[in-house]
Amino acid sequence: MGTVFKSTKFAAEKRRRRIGAKVRLHAGDRHILSVSRSARHIYAQVSDPEGHTLFGISTRSKEFRALSQSTGNISAAKQVGQLVAEKAIEKGYRRVVFNRNGYLYHGRVKALADAAREAGLDF
Repeated sequence: MGTVFKSTKFAAEKRRRRIGAKVRLHAGDRHILSVSRSARHIYAQVSDPEGHTLFGISTRSKEFRALSQSTGNISAAKQVGQLVAEKAIEKGYRRVVFNRNGYLYHGRVKALADAAREAGLDF
């Protein structure tokens, strides 16, 4: 008899699935703003309710590179949030559902969400 240890990957995958199910349930006719991050970069994409990706902005995209050089910090996440909000509003997607993909709503994920709200997205 051994003790079963849950890894952090397992816990993150469980959170991601649970949050994704809630997002799909409450999305209705709204588009979905999904966030993903790594140690160096942060990614945001907008998809339709069926799950087809419409566009994405990240710290690796040309739009971001024209504005900044730093990629793995809160200020970079704020800029990505502002860029994704501007592009979504330009295409007519003002109301979205925020999918944090299992990441805790803290730090760079929170900064991206707050910047998107300040730029005009409603979620």
